[in-house]
Amino acid sequence: MASASSSTSIPPRSQPPTSYSHHVFLSFRGEDTRTRFISHLFAALERKGIRTYKDDKNLRKGNVISDELMKAIEESMFAVIVFSPEYASSRWCLDELCQIIECKDKKGLQMVQVFYHVEPSHVRYQKGTFEKAFEEHEQKGRYDSEKIQRWRKALNQVTEHSGWTCNSEPFCYNGRFVFRSVIGFVFG
Repeated sequence: MASASSSTSIPPRSQPPTSYSHHVFLSFRGEDTRTRFISHLFAALERKGIRTYKDDKNLRKGNVISDELMKAIEESMFAVIVFSPEYASSRWCLDELCQIIECKDKKGLQMVQVFYHVEPSHVRYQKGTFEKAFEEHEQKGRYDSEKIQRWRKALNQVTEHSGWTCNSEPFCYNGRFVFRSVIGFVFG
């Protein structure tokens, strides 16, 4: 009987396939989440050996930010999208989201959603702070209606998938359940 060990063993999960630079890309609104939720999630992922792209840790100085972020998404296996009250007020976040959806459709990028102090239905249907953000985008007139429609469609599409809701302070900031769940989903 042949031995189960062979030279074709599966590499440990802490090593992404060579076409990926990152296991996980974190998409989040820094003002809402960077120092509390994201810093804990990033640390938990890193402790598990999961190479995680976080803009303030990985963004190379001197490069065009939008190009760098889009490339990082393309070079990631998973995207963790943390929807927070001000997520939709950031065109950067909305552009990242569109890129994540595109990579999901074309490259099989996996997504995980965390609803941090927002209701999933507010994200899906752009209500509450999401509605206000879109009103401001439209009033300022900086973005054409086609771009705004792409953002709205991306928000609607991504919320067709279930995610984790994080609304209570101790749960969100300690986040052990969410962190374990995300880590388990990403590298079960």
